[in-house]
This record gives sequence, structure tokens and C-alpha cells, in this order.
Amino acid sequence: MYLNPPFSRLLFNLLFVSIFFFGACQEDSLVNDILVYENDFSGQDLTQIENGKLHVFNEDTVLGNYNNEEVLLQLEGLPRHNIVRVNIDLLVHDSWDGNLKGLGGPDKWYMKLDNMEIINTTFSNSICSYSYCLYQSYPDNYGRHYDPKTGAININLPGLCQYNSESNWTSLYKISKLVYHHGSNLEIILGDQLIQENAENPICDESWSLAKIEVSTLTQ
Repeated sequence: MYLNPPFSRLLFNLLFVSIFFFGACQEDSLVNDILVYENDFSGQDLTQIENGKLHVFNEDTVLGNYNNEEVLLQLEGLPRHNIVRVNIDLLVHDSWDGNLKGLGGPDKWYMKLDNMEIINTTFSNSICSYSYCLYQSYPDNYGRHYDPKTGAININLPGLCQYNSESNWTSLYKISKLVYHHGSNLEIILGDQLIQENAENPICDESWSLAKIEVSTLTQ
């Protein structure tokens, strides 16, 4: 069926408005927002974290650093809910190569809730120019292509190890996910699959840390 251009534009606008207000209504319908876990690691509390370790970065105590490892956060006795919100401050250190395939990548990071994959993406701290660019997949999952550091809220931090004397080699991302969930217990797994076959010291070449994690339960 052929639609003339004015009618096509009208149909598109009506569809856009419907989707916009439907999404807003869905967000507005979330109630009983209860913070069930919060940790910025300044108190060095790792009681609910498996494979927890701490270090100081940029004068703050953070969780990490990690290279080809997983961290497990276990929460029990959650209030009645059907949605959980997970907020994470993620620090991506040193020479992440994003979607590059070969000896240096792809460099993936992931998050799972009760073993269900929520995020599986890549990050890049590489320089990007018209002739050379190591793209990353974040803020989408692996397979998409965005400029390095897309979505980061701070790209001016120093590296942690390999580039600890240079700025712009750690990127800070604030990641927030709403996920349907009903149980009284919750397991959150954060991990990575980093490839650095040409690096003498992999964890110094690239790693990640957490500056903060918050978990809330909500009802829709």
C-alpha cells in the first residue's frame, strides 16, 4: 500500500508519541523503591561479595582491580518486588581495545543477574582519529560500533598501572539497569573476558574496578 508523504509523516509522529508516552507511563508506574544494598567500598565491607578485593585509585578505595575474573554479590531476604534496579560505577583502566579482534581483543565486560546475561559489551580507551579507531560496543551489547569512551561520564582519569602517570587512561561509566525479578534472593555476577596475548603483565595492561554499586527493589 502506498502512503503519500504527508500521511506517512503523520503516522510516524503518532507512533512516536504513542511509544514515548507508553514508556513514560511504564516508568511512572514504578513504586516501592527500596534501596537494599549500597557500597562505595570506603568502609571496606566485603561480607556479601565473593572474590572481593580492594585497592586505592585516585585517592578513593574501590573494588578491584580485575582481569579475566568474576565478582559475585549475593543478596538475601529481599522485600516483595517484581523489578530490581542495579546501579554501577565502573572504572575501565588502561589499554582496553574494544571490538578489536586478534591478539588484543575483543575486550568484553558483562553483568548477569541470577545467571541471566544483562550486559555483554566491550570498552575502548584507545585514541580515535580519521585513520585509526578501536571502536567499542557500549552502550549497546557486543556487535555494535561506537567511538571509544562513548557514554563515559569522566574520561580524564589517570591509568591504573601501565599508564598511571598519564591522564585519559581510565574511563568512568555510570551503568543503570532495570530488570524483572521476583525472588527473595539475588545473585549479581560482574566479570570480563580480556584478551592480551601480546602483554607481559595482563592485569597491568588492562583491568577494571568498581567505585560503587547500588541495588534497589521496585514494584510495577
